[in-house]
Amino acid sequence: MKKGIFFSGLVLFILLFSCTGRGSDLKDGYYSAIAKDWDTYGWKEFITICVNNGVITTVEYNAVNQAGFVKSWDTDYMSLMKSVVGTYPLEYTRVYAGELLRTQGGEEIDAMTGATTSWHTFRQLSAAVLANAGAGGASMAEVPIIPADGEHVRE
Repeated sequence: MKKGIFFSGLVLFILLFSCTGRGSDLKDGYYSAIAKDWDTYGWKEFITICVNNGVITTVEYNAVNQAGFVKSWDTDYMSLMKSVVGTYPLEYTRVYAGELLRTQGGEEIDAMTGATTSWHTFRQLSAAVLANAGAGGASMAEVPIIPADGEHVRE
């Protein structure tokens, strides 16, 4: 009898905590959001998430150029950006993606110094991808990015 009460209580505890937070609102599947336009430097940022059992299990955040080359793989760009602003695409894309995975979209993600323009884009893309995952809607969202004051305008 005591074991039955214990296990019933344990199951109730697990259910309560597994159904709280943003993840429980999400529909299973793969969802992506991509910037509608190329930025000033010729990149289009995107986010892809995988939702399983209502929880974000993977996040990919990156950018591609018109040739399809991935921004975080561009070692010349990485070296130049690191020397000028102190971060580079492979670093900040992993940090932003990791924070979205950790928070499940339930908390504000802080901008990294040197990557605030990408942070503004990331916020807009992540809002779109989470909205689609919440609705179980279109798997790809094309997002017109609105630059923050003082940022480069997209072409």
